[in-house]
Amino acid sequence: MDQPFEAQLRATLNVIPAYTWYAGPSGALTFVNERSAEYLGLPKDHPLRLGIESGAAWDSHLPMLHPDDREATRKVWSDCLRTGSPGEMTFRVRGAEGNYRWFLSRAEPLRKNDGILLGWIGVNLDVEERKQAEVELRRSKAYLADAARLSRTGFVGMETSTQRIFWSEEAARIYGYPPDTQPTPELILQRSHPDDLGLVATALERAAQDGSVFDYEHRLLMPDGSIRHLHDLAHRVSDGAGNDEVIGAIVDITERKVAEEEQRQLTKALRKSEMELRQTLDFAPQLICVFGPHFEPLYANRTCLEYVGASVDEWRQGGAHTHPDDLERIKPLAERALSTGVPFEAEQRVRRGDGSYRWFLARYNSVRDDDGQMIRSYIACTDIDDRKRAEERLREENVALREEIDKASMFEEIVGSSPALTAVLSRVSKVASSDSTVLITGETGTGKELLARAIHRRSQRTSRAFVAVNCAAIPRDLIASELFGHERGAFTGATQRRLGRFELADGGTIFLDEIGELSPEMQIALLRVLQEREFERVGGQERIHVDVRVIAATNRDLEAAIVEGAFREDLFYRLNVFPVEMPALRERQDDIHVLVEYFIGRYARKAGKTFRRVSKRTLNQLRAYPWPGNVRELQNVIERSVIVSDTEDLQVDESWLSAAPRMETRLGLGGALAAQEKAIIEDALRACGGRVFGPSGAATRLGIPRSTLESRIKALNIDKARFRMGTKRP
Repeated sequence: MDQPFEAQLRATLNVIPAYTWYAGPSGALTFVNERSAEYLGLPKDHPLRLGIESGAAWDSHLPMLHPDDREATRKVWSDCLRTGSPGEMTFRVRGAEGNYRWFLSRAEPLRKNDGILLGWIGVNLDVEERKQAEVELRRSKAYLADAARLSRTGFVGMETSTQRIFWSEEAARIYGYPPDTQPTPELILQRSHPDDLGLVATALERAAQDGSVFDYEHRLLMPDGSIRHLHDLAHRVSDGAGNDEVIGAIVDITERKVAEEEQRQLTKALRKSEMELRQTLDFAPQLICVFGPHFEPLYANRTCLEYVGASVDEWRQGGAHTHPDDLERIKPLAERALSTGVPFEAEQRVRRGDGSYRWFLARYNSVRDDDGQMIRSYIACTDIDDRKRAEERLREENVALREEIDKASMFEEIVGSSPALTAVLSRVSKVASSDSTVLITGETGTGKELLARAIHRRSQRTSRAFVAVNCAAIPRDLIASELFGHERGAFTGATQRRLGRFELADGGTIFLDEIGELSPEMQIALLRVLQEREFERVGGQERIHVDVRVIAATNRDLEAAIVEGAFREDLFYRLNVFPVEMPALRERQDDIHVLVEYFIGRYARKAGKTFRRVSKRTLNQLRAYPWPGNVRELQNVIERSVIVSDTEDLQVDESWLSAAPRMETRLGLGGALAAQEKAIIEDALRACGGRVFGPSGAATRLGIPRSTLESRIKALNIDKARFRMGTKRP
């Protein structure tokens, strides 16, 4: 059998709620499904879990069987291999704890359309309780027959490209056809009950079109007029080469349906077999509770008791475990459903033993006697917390996405080809494909976020979320909640749990703009996330692990902030793995003409205007201007000019360029030499102890923007560090 088909078969056997196995044509047992492997206690890398062909004969696995059952089992299995016919046997199998349980095993050959044997599929039905209570069960012979028939399962499949259907011999038998019948949609629809014909036809059509998953029940109308009830389950599988198939199982549940109709007659028998029922329920993965006619708690299965952390007696006296908000919503619905006898289901949160809550899908049902009086109420809760978390994450991601869409971007793409910009983009292309943390520095308006988005788009995380956070725009008392999320009730106004930006960016990239504005407390919290890749929501105790790439940006001198005690040195080194400095616009004069043309085209289209040219005089003015606001300021100037211009020649008001303070004017240098400019800056740094920004910084002393001063310090090659230990002059 080819490997893709084996993988598909293993996937199918794993979804069947029974102990199933597969053997090769020679009878060598090569695979058991997850349920069987867990019972046998097989390790995760065991060949029988992985479906690895070992060539070992089936006899080599006989030690799993009880010694008294081995010879009879070998004989039945040998007959199956010799005749190629299905077989059935009962034997005891040793579990992981060393004890034996009885199983009814059915083996069925799996063949190709040409009759060649592909292997053997087996289904084992746990009949331990039946064996232990055979005396009582003999009086219910029909019930035992029903239970045996419930183990009959046929396997079906469809190639979506050719719409060719194949099935096992058991599937053909269920439909009442000879084992060698080649299945077609017409043959399947021919047996379908008239009332269910549309349902079956739709399922076949969807499976042929897109391999849709289906799980439904329908009826067959047999030639003799009898009706069979089937449960069909299937899912889509792919061999990785673009070949899709729908593979699944059909289970004959006719006897179960008949048993459900007779359930009212078995109410008294259910009381006698209550202990057996409890033992069965203890193996169920759901939280199952049983209540009396007045809704008094009677029984909870082992899974439920372990979840709530209580014994049966404690559970009976422990009160409600449902979240108070859900209890108010569900209580009237449950009372009405239980009074009318109509089953219903609801989503609710159930408190765990440690006090936390998880979401469950609770199904409520009641059992009544012949007089219609309720004698038992059953509640089965299936854990859906992961699904609810995924839905919540999706809602939060949608909110974040809408915020990103609504947020005005500086421009759609990076424009320019100057040497300064080309050097930066070259560094970006080298670091983008890695997961290294990037620290982008540069003056306000240079396009640091745009550069961060370019890194994300060129990374392997481009298909996942890019979440941007402006650390300076969020109040200090809300920044922790914004980054890490919060639980309901964590603080005033926290009416529901919210996912933080780090959680939303899981698998993608988070961009922390203005990182230098974080408080010392948040710097410590961020350092922990960078070191351990995990955090806790505000008001929560659960440790949440995330896989996030961090890109940070700042227009501050973080090294100076470290000296001043405003920024943690260890956090700086965690962020400064790959530094990238975005050049100021005055260092990209070659790009000004290109940027002007780009912005004119952008805003002219919006305004419905056409501009044929920009005068050389205007371009010279734009190149001569120092642009303290960088690209963002240039963008605003061009947008404003497009709005006010009435001719086909774009004009820029000179007052817009001269209104902004220039460093030369503030410093009073005029046409002074660079040496004089350097001396003035060094005097200011010396007087301020090397501090660049802040109320007592050199930028304030000189009356110029911090970003402008830092740019001139770099251009004049001034060493700020040598002034930090100096003595301030009065």
